[in-house]
Amino acid sequence: MSENILNEIADYSRERVEKLKDEMSLTVVKLECGRIIRVKIDETLGTDVEPFHGKFYDAIAADGLSIIAELKKASPSKGVISKDFSYLSRAVAYEVAGADCVSCVTEPKWFLGEEEMITRVKKEIEIPILRKDFFVDEYQLYQAKIQGADAVLLICAILDDETLKNFLHICDVIKLDAIVEAHDEEEVKRALAAGAKIVGVNNRNLKDFSVDTGTAAGLRKLVPDDVLFIAESGFATPEDAKGAAEAGADAILVGEALMRTDNYMDLIRAMKNAGNI
Repeated sequence: MSENILNEIADYSRERVEKLKDEMSLTVVKLECGRIIRVKIDETLGTDVEPFHGKFYDAIAADGLSIIAELKKASPSKGVISKDFSYLSRAVAYEVAGADCVSCVTEPKWFLGEEEMITRVKKEIEIPILRKDFFVDEYQLYQAKIQGADAVLLICAILDDETLKNFLHICDVIKLDAIVEAHDEEEVKRALAAGAKIVGVNNRNLKDFSVDTGTAAGLRKLVPDDVLFIAESGFATPEDAKGAAEAGADAILVGEALMRTDNYMDLIRAMKNAGNI
């Protein structure tokens, strides 16, 4: 694995987007997205719009520790995590077990995801869906909305300040919640300066995929109370969930631990209970 796999994944995302544009232009995708939300997107972009708080935001803002349960087949550091990736039945089970949101990892090369996951999962569950991918072009935001995503993940490490701010504005226009992901102090400050309403701190260093579960707890103090805070990666036990809640997290994102166990419903319930401090 490359020491800076993140740049490789981002470059591949750009290649993916260019192929998508050959199939359906940005203009057409904007028109389709606008039809769904009943907004003329090009006329609205660049104007002041109300900050959007949707289903995903509300689920994270609810009392207690919210659980974002992830559907992830593979990762660059671990390879295939779940050989039997029956993601539709698993998504339903996550909801039944009390997960507050479902995260779908749609990156196809390193994570073996597929963009169709969002549309398919949307038909099976009522709780909000996060599309977790490597967003490098506005095209992907419109696409996510069309697919039925309630939220997207924007990664500070692959977006400059102007692009990050622009993406957040687009999300407000097309009514998508957005997590702005950081993994160090500088990136948290950049997320807040861009206007993030939800900050996620990833315990996983996206340059080499090592994990330090103390990262999110250490950066929590930088995020004001009126901005929601999500701790991501490295949570495997109810004790981990309790620790995140005690550190002030509004939610945790749990992926590999759920994908590796047959008792994922019990784990979600136990994490929910432990997080209600």
